Amino acid sequence: MMRNIWKLLLILLSLLLGGWEVVRRIEMLSTPEVQLTGLVAYAVLFITCLISAIGAAFIVRPSLRWLLAILLASGSWLVDGYQWVVGDFMAYDAFVTMMQSAGDLGSAFQQQWPVMLLAATKAGLLLVGVGLRPMEQGHWLTRLSALISLPVILALTVLLFFRGGEGGSGLPSSHSGLSFTLLQGYELVVTSDAERETVALPPLTAAPKRDIVLIIDESIAGAYLDINDEHGVYSGLAGSPKLASIHNFGLAVSITHCSVGSNLSMRFGGTRENYQEAARTMPSIWAYAAEAGLQTVYLDAQRTGRAYQNQMDDEERQLIGQWVQFADVPVVDRDQAVALQLAELLNDDQPQFILVNKVGAHFPVNDKYPDSHKWFTPALPRGSFADVTDMAVPDELDGAAGNWRLYRNSYRNTLTWSVGKFFDRLFAGAQLSNATIIYTSDHGQHLHENPDNGTATHCTPNPAIEEAVVPLVVINGPDAEQTTWRTAAEAGHDRMSHYRIFPTLLSLMGFQQSDILPVYGPDLLSGEADPFTFNVRYNARLGSSPVWKHVPLENVARPPVGDYQKNQTDR
Repeated sequence: MMRNIWKLLLILLSLLLGGWEVVRRIEMLSTPEVQLTGLVAYAVLFITCLISAIGAAFIVRPSLRWLLAILLASGSWLVDGYQWVVGDFMAYDAFVTMMQSAGDLGSAFQQQWPVMLLAATKAGLLLVGVGLRPMEQGHWLTRLSALISLPVILALTVLLFFRGGEGGSGLPSSHSGLSFTLLQGYELVVTSDAERETVALPPLTAAPKRDIVLIIDESIAGAYLDINDEHGVYSGLAGSPKLASIHNFGLAVSITHCSVGSNLSMRFGGTRENYQEAARTMPSIWAYAAEAGLQTVYLDAQRTGRAYQNQMDDEERQLIGQWVQFADVPVVDRDQAVALQLAELLNDDQPQFILVNKVGAHFPVNDKYPDSHKWFTPALPRGSFADVTDMAVPDELDGAAGNWRLYRNSYRNTLTWSVGKFFDRLFAGAQLSNATIIYTSDHGQHLHENPDNGTATHCTPNPAIEEAVVPLVVINGPDAEQTTWRTAAEAGHDRMSHYRIFPTLLSLMGFQQSDILPVYGPDLLSGEADPFTFNVRYNARLGSSPVWKHVPLENVARPPVGDYQKNQTDR
């Protein structure tokens, strides 16, 4: 009897540690806009899941009981680890994104270990509480609970299926996590991997004789650069280098507010209507480059050890002729190493398509700039994150207005180095007479200029518009179609989106716009208006639809002037 009591106490303690999510869900359902039936339905679901967890603990067969214990504990750990890091509920599309980034889980645990350890402790309590052998003679209620434990889990999974993966917020994370896992497993089984198409656009009349470059920076807020705001920081793009012409398209909207989706769609193209099909079955940008007779190069400053990211796989890798990573370069210097490597490639007289993933300004930003670029103070303390490219969530992201001020100044310092110094170095060493470079970022940043309790900068369940506001610049040699690009940049200033990049790359490779337009939409030279929306639900699954959020330019937060003191070394 005592053992059964201990089992119940461990299960209840585990659920109690998730009490914040329950309180928050009840608060969300207690507003005047929500009917009482919603609150009652949630209460019924929660109690049913609780009975299911208790019932699993009293399944007599040890193999089934321990299997359920492991699955429920794993679901608890995954969901709680995410929710406690980002400070918000995990939806199914976020679960899918996390699992697609499974290669980063080791790094995430290493850098977020206090939160992950707490989530593991909660999951461990559930594991022992469910798995521990019950007394042979259980009460009839516990026997009944054991009988309905599995049906409840399956019923919740079916419910989430018909709701497009939504509806699990505030339920025991063990059950929502296990249901999410079952849903993704179902998708993997029933969704056959269709063979990727080959390039079907009509052949080129002549192979391109220039380098075509796409630079995808990381976590760059478009409004924080001097090319887009008078109080922005030095970008290296505001002047007119002698050997290059710069065409600024101003503030643009990213595909989505998370790295994976934006990078994936910039490599595979697609419109707002067909981006999912493009990512699944249509040719990659590497395939088009190879068809155009260009050598293919990938400069990846974010990962090492030949690790893939942003859903790259072996099939895509086979189309990349040269893949360069920078494992031997300190994180703070990798973007500068990219600039030198890129300059070398631009100077070799070989027509190439080059895609760059920079380190940029992903959190933590404490140590992503050298002391020589500490131009804005006060800033975050330094020295703890020198070897981290991304994924860490330092203690400074606690929502306090004073700490966000420190964060914004460290972010400014990072931009002066990772953007400003990067372009200084690139322009100093590269010949651009036969090159066209498109520069943007994967997503923007919400830097909490208007004080709130937020603790995240991007990839949030209910994103601020700033999470999708990025820079968009075209750079080329001084004699390369300057009038056309100048006119396009003026007409499209503060009006374009990431969706224009892929068709622009294809046009630069020599494919005809009349063939590109029906499949990939208009390019940067087109005068057609862009909806200026980003995808809040990029991983729309199970019959749910993408959710598009419009970005009103007048509402985009601008860099606060009173944040900082400038050092004399500032430009």
